[in-house]
Amino acid sequence: MIRTVIIGAGGYSGAELTALLLSHPEATVVGLFGSESRAANGAKPQRFDEVFPRWRGLTDLTIEPTNIERVLALEPQAVFLATPHEVSHDLAPVLLQHGIVVFDLSAAFRLNDGAVFAKHYGFAHQHEQLLHSAVYGLAEKHRAELRDAELIALPGCYPTSVILPLAPLIEAGAIRSDHPIIADCTSGVSGAGRTPALKCMFCEVSYQPYGVLSHRHSPEINEHAGASVIFTPHLGPFDRGIVSTIHATLEQGWNEAAVRSELAKAYGDEPFIRLLPAGGWPSVNAVRGTNFCDIGVAVDETTRHVILISAIDNLLKGAAGQAVQCFNERFGLPATSGLPGCATCVLN
Repeated sequence: MIRTVIIGAGGYSGAELTALLLSHPEATVVGLFGSESRAANGAKPQRFDEVFPRWRGLTDLTIEPTNIERVLALEPQAVFLATPHEVSHDLAPVLLQHGIVVFDLSAAFRLNDGAVFAKHYGFAHQHEQLLHSAVYGLAEKHRAELRDAELIALPGCYPTSVILPLAPLIEAGAIRSDHPIIADCTSGVSGAGRTPALKCMFCEVSYQPYGVLSHRHSPEINEHAGASVIFTPHLGPFDRGIVSTIHATLEQGWNEAAVRSELAKAYGDEPFIRLLPAGGWPSVNAVRGTNFCDIGVAVDETTRHVILISAIDNLLKGAAGQAVQCFNERFGLPATSGLPGCATCVLN
């Protein structure tokens, strides 16, 4: 059994990750940690099943305030950081120095360029060498590199939903680079995390765009999709899930049959990618509680305008499920270990 620790277990992604690892056949969760600020404010540790009652009676693990000495004393082989970017930035190097494999769910190590990171995340990166050595944790694209990785930077939820349908076509030369590539993406409220915000309150939440031309995920999408994408995120009035609609123009000689063939070639053997038949469209409900990415395709054969539509569960394929998928690859386990077709969601 692989000894694991989750730091940030009190957040939505951390809770989903905890739930998955508690039932993973090859992992044992030896510690759960929450915010360091809880200790500073005098808050007492809470049982996981008190914070997330769905797990009442199924685990007696307690979410402790983060303390690096306490983490190291548990002798984990793998640590998952479901923490803010600044926290991951500081914790990951310490864990790596002790030979621990780090799976970071924040954006602290997703970008290759320190200057781009500083521009979008508001602080200078102090470990730029790790920006170059970290493996981007999109298993469908980087499986080989994951097998020897020590630091795995898990993709953001929006980038996952855009890169998976788009990247194989860009790599195949199917997409015209001189025409705009537009991605309009809508996420459920859980994408904003558990910190209270007015626009996320039950009586206030509404379908609306945000971060227009300024969202932090834009450089991540561009870097890992391999092209410049005009990305506009939207808040949707539902709790979990992402639907992304991507518009692009195909090169001469490409049509819907060729696009489908290329995607099938890229993902035909992937257990978590479902390419839908013509006329079938992804939906939030169809991927809720799963690690699947559903992809739909339509092409206007006259203009060669291609529309790619994807759907993922932002807390699973967009976060915790993807982390477990990379965990499986890193430790030589079957890709689907601990990832049932429909997971038990901590957040209903």
